[in-house]
Amino acid sequence: MEKNSPIFNELYNKINDKEAVIAVVGLGYVGLPLAVEKAKSGYKVIGFDVQKERVNQVNNGENYIGDIIDEELTEMVKKGQLTATTDYAKISEVDAVAICVPTPLDSYMQPDTSYVEKSTAEISKYLHEGMLVVLESTTYPGTTEEIVKPLLEKSGLSCGKEFFVAYSPERVDPGNKQFNTKNTPKVVGGITEECTEIAAALYRKVLEGDVHEVSSPAIAEMEKIYENTFRHINIALANEMAILCNKMGIDVWEVIDAAKTKPYGFMAFYPGPGLGGHCIPIDPFYLTWKAREFNYHTRLIELAGEINNTMPEFVVERMMKILNTEKKSLNGSKVLLLGVAYKKDIDDVRESPVLEIMKELDKAGADWKVSDPYVTTFKHSNSVVETYSLSQDLLEEADIVVLTTDHSDFDYSLIAKKAPVIFDTRNALSKHLNEVTGKYYKL
Repeated sequence: MEKNSPIFNELYNKINDKEAVIAVVGLGYVGLPLAVEKAKSGYKVIGFDVQKERVNQVNNGENYIGDIIDEELTEMVKKGQLTATTDYAKISEVDAVAICVPTPLDSYMQPDTSYVEKSTAEISKYLHEGMLVVLESTTYPGTTEEIVKPLLEKSGLSCGKEFFVAYSPERVDPGNKQFNTKNTPKVVGGITEECTEIAAALYRKVLEGDVHEVSSPAIAEMEKIYENTFRHINIALANEMAILCNKMGIDVWEVIDAAKTKPYGFMAFYPGPGLGGHCIPIDPFYLTWKAREFNYHTRLIELAGEINNTMPEFVVERMMKILNTEKKSLNGSKVLLLGVAYKKDIDDVRESPVLEIMKELDKAGADWKVSDPYVTTFKHSNSVVETYSLSQDLLEEADIVVLTTDHSDFDYSLIAKKAPVIFDTRNALSKHLNEVTGKYYKL
């Protein structure tokens, strides 16, 4: 296709004039914030989701994602800027589509691209000339060119000539007060230069962060996995240091504080009870799977996974040893877990290491309860578990209180004063040590 062809120019002008209608497929932690931002920018947005409940909530202006301001969602819905539907036939009414569906691992630790495939196949049915399709779901290098492009071309249209395809990885950090969908820099890589240019033009109209263009979807796909693998491996190093420092009687938190005084060559990562969320524990294994196609074994990534995956078990072993010093057995002891969300100040329990800790506590016969200001109920072992409000009685009746998620809303002064035995896996009580009246242990 010639650059600045009529098809390119028509879509570019629609985007530039904010006359383009935008679709967002998948209204979860990534899709809904993106849909709201696009609506706030002045575009008419249609959200698509297979879950009727989500669609109804959006159309009623009811927010279910922590990183979205309730009033902004309500305002966009009332203005008619944002609507939601389960009917893929409405794809025929849009000019650009962002695919934001899950890409989990299956039981064999292999990428499950079924959500991407099903969504793309539905879009293909209603694809029309001059449409832009951008995949945002985190996946292995090659997905956009090997799966998305061929499925869309089943429409009979030609990619790069009659429609445009690009990959732009989501960069969502739930609970981050500084960086959100609006101001986080975006990476975009298209099938052709024109695909890249048109996708980047849309993001520049929506976002405040820089839009960085790369030469192909594979580059953009790989950089996203590299980001999360970087964190995955460095957290594993911090966790291994925590295990070793515990054996040596050294405070790992003080070690890290000392190391980060170096103004170059060091970036602080911290240990914890394990990894959680939809990215770091999962994304690196897309790469280990893809690497086998090239007869390469990603040893460092898999070793980091082993270390991080053993942390819940290590935490429970430490709990056993701590209770032993109190002449108590974990079997039958009352354990209060403070936090079930996988990170601070969010309500997301997906892949939370605390769930694994609970399984180990079940095996040991412990009597555990959970307090979490952001999570009222969660699923565990096919049951729905209710959390407790933090109180003096709840703290005092526990044999051991384990800080598993360092939520800002916890009353750390109350915890320090009333918990008989504290095991702090997050160094959350570092500023309240002078208030601790019981026994205190750190990871």
